[in-house]
Amino acid sequence: MAPRIVLAFDAYGTLLSTESIAKKLSSHFGEEKAKTIAKAWRTLQLEYTWRANSMGVYHNFSRYTKRALSNALAESEVSLNDGQTDEMMKAYDSLTTFPDVPSMLEKIKSAPNVISKTVIFSNGTHAMVSSSVKNSPDLSPYASAFDEIVSVDDVRKFKPAPETYHHLAEKFGKSAENKEEMGEVWLVSGNPFDVVGARAVGMNAIWVDRAGNGWQDALMPGSWSGPTEIVRSLEEVVDVVVKWAEGGK
Repeated sequence: MAPRIVLAFDAYGTLLSTESIAKKLSSHFGEEKAKTIAKAWRTLQLEYTWRANSMGVYHNFSRYTKRALSNALAESEVSLNDGQTDEMMKAYDSLTTFPDVPSMLEKIKSAPNVISKTVIFSNGTHAMVSSSVKNSPDLSPYASAFDEIVSVDDVRKFKPAPETYHHLAEKFGKSAENKEEMGEVWLVSGNPFDVVGARAVGMNAIWVDRAGNGWQDALMPGSWSGPTEIVRSLEEVVDVVVKWAEGGK
């Protein structure tokens, strides 16, 4: 069987742990406050992208990330100078991976020949994601496992806007109008909003439920809007797509 599956991994919250940024923040504010700021930073970062989509405006993910940091610091009534802010942004571009990432990438190397492309699909700019791939001590040894980095920056919209997923599919020759071809694109994400966005345009999606809490997102009714499969670890992803490709869906 000719390889036909495009396996697309979300970056932040799926491959790269944004919680690791708290370690850098703790050098300025202590461990407990750093955790609060890091959580707010991530929440505001995503909120800014959704608000931008709704308002029909666009600035790249790096700019919104920096602005979200400023907002998060203000909420905690603390601040950083320009140099310290630049250091935090550099830290965001070299995040650590989740523990299951290296073993998953090793498994992809020996996977049956059903995966045509393995890519990173991110809200981050090419520069941000490339920096993380090159500078993360956990991810950089596996940089060659990814055929390409696909950024929403190309379409000036953020996930979960349909245009972002159409861009991903069309980049690899899959027609957004063809249901079967869209189903050959598999998104892997730890972010429920990303999973719902992919499913809404006909892609398959694997939700990485590391906490084991089960699917709870209730935005859209019907089973079609939830994940195609739920895994507890990225190590399970290859087995899921191989089973599907071999007719076990």
